[in-house]
Amino acid sequence: MSRVGLKPIPVPSGVTVSLDTFPLVGVKGPKGELSQRVPDVCTIKQEGDTVTVSRPSDDRIHRSMHGLTRTLVANMIEGVTVGFSRSLEIVGVGYKAEAKGKELVLTLGFSHPVHYAIPDGISIETTEPTKIKVSGIDKQKVGQVAAEIRAYRPPEPYKGKGVKYENEIIQRKAGKTAASGA
Repeated sequence: MSRVGLKPIPVPSGVTVSLDTFPLVGVKGPKGELSQRVPDVCTIKQEGDTVTVSRPSDDRIHRSMHGLTRTLVANMIEGVTVGFSRSLEIVGVGYKAEAKGKELVLTLGFSHPVHYAIPDGISIETTEPTKIKVSGIDKQKVGQVAAEIRAYRPPEPYKGKGVKYENEIIQRKAGKTAASGA
């Protein structure tokens, strides 16, 4: 039984959920507007200020889609009211980031700076040269942009240099000097 799918989704004031074109669900709120195609296995109903998701049977596929559908709708509602953000840290001597208009310029120890074009609907702030904050209303897009930035120079296990998520723990390895020699 999907415990996540059974929970009703509260709809805050100022947010409208449109279910007219199901399986395309639209959500409009103070921060913007999102629409997403959800699995059409489940049914979505809005009763007052709550949205509920129900499944037709207890088949395996229906149970798995039940929780997914509820989470997708809840994330859209949270995105247009609060928004999402991911924080990245840059570790390494001379490594830095700078947001210039619709572009993020990363200096990560390569022979050239890396230019990352910021997609629409995403804002990137660099409060310090070694801290990057990716924010937006679409949770999937925010996570994807943060992963793409991290992929330019993932943290390495010996000195920990690279781009890492804010609370990411890097498993450190001992270098050659720690190996037992003659």
